Amino acid sequence: MVLMRNQALALLLCALALEASAGEFICCHDKQSGRRVCGDTLPAQCRGQAYKVFDSGGNMLREVGPPLSPEQKAAAAEEARRKREQELLEREQRRKDQALLDTYARADDIDMSQRKAENDVLILIRDYQGKLADAQQRQQKLKNEAEFYLNKSKPADLDADLRNVAHEIRTQAELIENKQKELLSIRAKYDADRSRYFEITGRRPASRSR
Repeated sequence: MVLMRNQALALLLCALALEASAGEFICCHDKQSGRRVCGDTLPAQCRGQAYKVFDSGGNMLREVGPPLSPEQKAAAAEEARRKREQELLEREQRRKDQALLDTYARADDIDMSQRKAENDVLILIRDYQGKLADAQQRQQKLKNEAEFYLNKSKPADLDADLRNVAHEIRTQAELIENKQKELLSIRAKYDADRSRYFEITGRRPASRSR
């Protein structure tokens, strides 16, 4: 009975305080006394626990939860970081999608651009292949010439020519390999562009031949 009177008195004091001022009041449940305590600033009893903020009419404006534990703070910080990263990824994807639409007005534009990019690389590959074949022919001639000196000391310039032509063969072979890899990258890029274009425009791809 005494406890009920104390609670009623606490509520009355809070109500009188609210009526006496037009400001906001903070109230919480005092675990030690079992009463609700209020104040125009955060009461000492409310520190470290949840509390509510009321206006002068007794209407709750907001509710503040208890302070987070270190683990909860770390989890909240990680979640905030994840959301920021996701927002950045989505923003970057929107930028890429807009750039894609600005670049290609139609799906046919993607095909035309791909053919040009591939043809530019194929021209270089054919050029390197021609140089490689020439170098291999020169190497064979030099090897035939070197057989004449099988049991004799070869001229110094012949050894130098053999080394030079071997280096040229390796160089042309590496250039061809690099361009073939570039060709695969080009095809992968335009396949991805084409797939994304149909995805964001909702259009259906037409059958095509390379």
